Amino acid sequence: MKKFLFFLLICAISTVSFAQQNTMSKAADSDPQAKAILDKLRTKYESLQSVEAAFSLIIEIPEQPKEVQKGTLSQAGDKYRLDLSDQTIISDGTTVWMHLKNMNEVQIMDVEEGSGEFLSPKDLMQIYEQEEFIYALMNQVKEGDKLIEQIEFKPVDRNSDYSKLRLSVDKRKNEIARIKVFSTDGTRYTMRIDKWTPGKNFPNSHFSFNTSQHPDIYVEDLRY
Repeated sequence: MKKFLFFLLICAISTVSFAQQNTMSKAADSDPQAKAILDKLRTKYESLQSVEAAFSLIIEIPEQPKEVQKGTLSQAGDKYRLDLSDQTIISDGTTVWMHLKNMNEVQIMDVEEGSGEFLSPKDLMQIYEQEEFIYALMNQVKEGDKLIEQIEFKPVDRNSDYSKLRLSVDKRKNEIARIKVFSTDGTRYTMRIDKWTPGKNFPNSHFSFNTSQHPDIYVEDLRY
């Protein structure tokens, strides 16, 4: 789930069929129409100095009740903060703090070490340029007054933990509407963006973790 969260996780356009997608075998085969949408989306988000997103995280595990968590994701440059009910992940661009609230524990990592487990918003917008996924525009649907473009990513590695990722983009606003991850074990994770707040000002303390404010917290320092 941590790696998904991050998701890293971005005119009428003809639908690309699954039959066409199944002929793809490497990232270079990805759909140019989908890439055009992603390039436009990336240009918008990279132009923002800061942004905050309120979201709902929906977790569906086979034979278990559906779980819904509310959270916020903040970013200013290379700094980011993810707040959920049970954990908070913070980075000041150099260090990552993972606060496990129920365990009263914080794990401290270097950014490079932490990035393998958590994809920052910046990582999310770069994922489609890596060689790990094949992607294609699959559908364009109406949802209320929104026109949603759906792009599906399939991992090149057949041993991946994920069978596919689906990114839904609000075409008119040029914004991410939601991201859905399909795990090979049948679990589904959906991050639905409820509200975007661009250009928000954050104090420096928003992107750091002060252990003195958490009495008796256990600190596990994993930095080199």
